[in-house]
Amino acid sequence: MLKFLRRRVLALVTVKSLNLLMAGAALHILRTIMTSSIRKESPRIPHVPSVAVVAGLGQFPLFRNPMKISVIRDVLPMFAAGLLSVTGCNYSDSLQSAPGGSSVVPVKLVSVTQTEVIRTSRQPATVHAFFESEVRAKVFGYVEEITADIGDVVQLGQRLARVAVPELDQQSKTLQAEIELLAAEERVSQAGVELADAALRAAHAKLQQATSERASVEAALAAAEAEFSRTEDMVNRGSLQNRVLDEVRKKRDSQLATKDAILSAVAASEAEVGVAQAQKAAAEARKQSAIAKTRVARSELEQLDVTLSFANVTAPFDGVVTQRQVELGDLIEGRAERGSQPLFVISRVDKVRVRIPVPEKDAPFVQPGDSITVTLPSFASAPAIQASVTRCSGSLDPHTRTMVVEAEIDNPQGQLIPGMFGDAIIEMETKVAAAMLPSRAVRFDASGKAYVYVVDSSNRVQQSEVIAGLDTGNEIEILSGVRPGDRVIGPHLKRFSTGQEVLPL
Repeated sequence: MLKFLRRRVLALVTVKSLNLLMAGAALHILRTIMTSSIRKESPRIPHVPSVAVVAGLGQFPLFRNPMKISVIRDVLPMFAAGLLSVTGCNYSDSLQSAPGGSSVVPVKLVSVTQTEVIRTSRQPATVHAFFESEVRAKVFGYVEEITADIGDVVQLGQRLARVAVPELDQQSKTLQAEIELLAAEERVSQAGVELADAALRAAHAKLQQATSERASVEAALAAAEAEFSRTEDMVNRGSLQNRVLDEVRKKRDSQLATKDAILSAVAASEAEVGVAQAQKAAAEARKQSAIAKTRVARSELEQLDVTLSFANVTAPFDGVVTQRQVELGDLIEGRAERGSQPLFVISRVDKVRVRIPVPEKDAPFVQPGDSITVTLPSFASAPAIQASVTRCSGSLDPHTRTMVVEAEIDNPQGQLIPGMFGDAIIEMETKVAAAMLPSRAVRFDASGKAYVYVVDSSNRVQQSEVIAGLDTGNEIEILSGVRPGDRVIGPHLKRFSTGQEVLPL
C-alpha cells in the first residue's frame, strides 16, 4: 500500500513539474519573439529553450534518467515550433506592414501561357449488366416447381420455374378429342364424295347407253320410213295391195314410238348425271367443311399449347440469376406488363456496361473511341481499367443536364458486379487552346469565386477576378480575367492588397 501511494505522489509531482517546466519554456519563447519583433530580427527560438530547459532538468531527480531527458529534448522543439507557427503570422504581418512600406515581399511569378491541352472529364461511373431482363409468367396459376435460384448460371431456354394451370390442361384434352371427332367427320365426308362420284359415273354410263340406243332407233326409223315410201309408191301404181302398206305403216309408227322412248331415256339419264354431279359437289363441300373445322380445332390447340408453354418460365439469354421473387405455391396472376413484380431477374455479366453521366459543358466533345480510365474502390490496389467510349446517348437528361456515355468492358471472371460505383476519366480527342496557370496560383474566396494576383510592369499587385475552366490537377484553365503573357504571383501563403509592391524573384 505504501509503495502504491509513493508511485501516485511521484506521478503527480512529475506532471506538475512538467507543466511548470513547459510554462517556463513558453514564456521564454514569447519573450524571444517579442524582442526579435521589436528589433526586426528573425527570432532564434528552437535551440535556446530546448537546451536551456534540458540543462536545468538535472535539478529534478525524476529527470536524471537519460531516456526521459531524450524524450524532453525531442518534444520541446516541436512545442516551440508550434508556438512559432501561431505567432509567426503576426510577426510576418508586422514586418510587411511596417510604417513607410519599406519592406517589399519577394514573390515568384508565373506567366499565363496559351497551350493546347487534352480535354478531360472526371465523372462518377456505374457498372451495369450488359443485358438485364425481368422474367414474368404469362399464365394464371400456382407455382409448382422452382429449378433456379440466385447466383445460378443459366443458359438460353433453361427452365427456371413451372406454373400449374390445370384448367388449360383440361381444355387441351377437350380440344384434342374434338379434333379426333372432326377428323372422323372428315373421313365420312370423303366417303360421301367417293359415293357421289360413283353415282355420277353410273349416270354417265346410263346416259351413254341411252344415247347409243337413240342412234340405233333413229337408223331403224329411217329404214322404216324408206320402206313405207317405197311401199306407198307401189300401192299407188297398183303393184301391191293396200294391206301391205298398212303393215309397213305400223312398222314405221312403232319405230317412231321407240325413238320417242329412247329420247326420254336420254333426257332422264342426263338429269341423273346432273343430280350425281350436284351430289358430288355437296359431298366435296361437306368434306372441305370438315377439313376446315379440323384445321380450326388444330389451330386452337396450337394456340393453347403456346399459352401452356408460358407455364414453363425460361431464361431469355445466357446469364446469372440475380433476383428470385417467387416461392413454391405462389399464385401467379399472369400480368406481364412492366411494373408488375418479376419472378426472376436475369443479368448477362460476361460483358458489362459502364455508364458515365457527362455534364453539359463536356458533352459536345465526347466521341466514340475516346479513352476512358475507370477506377473502382472495390479494386483499389488493382490497376485502373482501360476502356473506350462505345456509344453516347446524344441527348441531355432534362433533370440532370448530363449525357449518358457507355463503355463496354469484358468481364469473363465476373469480378465486375452490376451496381459497382467508381470513378472515370474521359480523355477527349479534341484538343483545345487554353490560357493555363498553375493550380496553386489560383485562389478562391469564401464565396468560391476564383481570383489571381496580377503583377504589372511596375511590380504592383492587382487582384483580378477570373473564371476557372478545365482543371488538369496541376493546371487550371482561365477562361477570362487575364490574358496570355500576364504575370501572376505563384504559390504564396500571404494575402496581397491592390497596389502593394512586390519583388519578383
